[in-house]
Amino acid sequence: MKHGTRREAQYAHGQVHRHAGRRSPRRRWIGAAVALAVASAVTAGALAYVDPFSDTGATVHLDEPRTTARGGAGEPSADPLTRLPTGPAPELKVAGTIPEDGSKVMVTTLVGKKSGFTGKVWLWLPPQYHDPKYARSGFPVMIALPGGPGFNENYWSGSNLKLEADISKWSKEGASLPFILAMPVLNPGSDKDGLYWDGSDIPGQPKMGTWLTEDVPDLVRATFRTIRSRDGWAFMGSSSGGFAGLKAVLQKPDLFRAVIAGGPDIRPDSRLWNGHPREKAENSPPELAQRLIDRNGPEVDLAFQVGTKGSDVQNRPPIEEFIKDYGKGPVKTMFHVDEGGGHDAYTYVPGMYDGGLIQWISKLMRGPVPSP
Repeated sequence: MKHGTRREAQYAHGQVHRHAGRRSPRRRWIGAAVALAVASAVTAGALAYVDPFSDTGATVHLDEPRTTARGGAGEPSADPLTRLPTGPAPELKVAGTIPEDGSKVMVTTLVGKKSGFTGKVWLWLPPQYHDPKYARSGFPVMIALPGGPGFNENYWSGSNLKLEADISKWSKEGASLPFILAMPVLNPGSDKDGLYWDGSDIPGQPKMGTWLTEDVPDLVRATFRTIRSRDGWAFMGSSSGGFAGLKAVLQKPDLFRAVIAGGPDIRPDSRLWNGHPREKAENSPPELAQRLIDRNGPEVDLAFQVGTKGSDVQNRPPIEEFIKDYGKGPVKTMFHVDEGGGHDAYTYVPGMYDGGLIQWISKLMRGPVPSP
């Protein structure tokens, strides 16, 4: 547990503001970026660029083949692990446009059938998703989690951090798989004292662990062509979102293969765990990693990064200790230090590439398969 009053950076609309708050290092208010609103119409599952600023809030219609009662639809896929959308299709709205390639960020309100929690999820498709040669192929999914309050926005949905633009660029260059991005809210609410739920099912609280690891993936499977194997599912996140993604992969390695975590804490520390030590331990990465080691798998791939300024100076030793103690057997790790960078999303996005993290997990995971 870490205590004290620290200065936290809030990134909004690309500008930095400061405020004081009592939080552990991963609880930095990295920011709530607002999705840029510009252009498109949606036809036959593809996004057609039209007059800028005309379509924010417009309903998105995707013309997708769907799984039938017998489990298939139309022509067979080139990849037997492709899962066609299971439906029902959610109501999707255009939330913004990525200016570098015209791709769309979409948003929907998800009523979590398993968690009971209702919240927003932003979604983005890589340009390859609309390429005819991949029309019958599933795509890998990366669930991107924010730091800071994580409610009622997810700053990865904004164009200013360039997560979508960089995934698009890197995938075209062959450095990254063309990931579908799912960007849910991380917490069920926020307050002035910085209350967090650790991406977990804390007794008596909204089941945010189930929301992130079951309801959100179910939404993506219902809506888009995905991959049946865990090798098609990963997390990324910064600060508290990095912790939640790390914990999710270690806790449910049968569902998820990899994570890229920027400046995460290593242990849960929400005050909501008070009185629940057993459940807290069941959501602690060191304990979860040791269980994986003891049963020899399945393999998980954990990529970490930290900056050299601000609170990441304090975050670095526990991460290095975790790698030393648990980076063995089925727990594979990679670590990158962003020289000159801070504990912020503007550091962590380019660090994914500069540190070879996105390249590493992309080589280990499964990508789309073109039709013959």
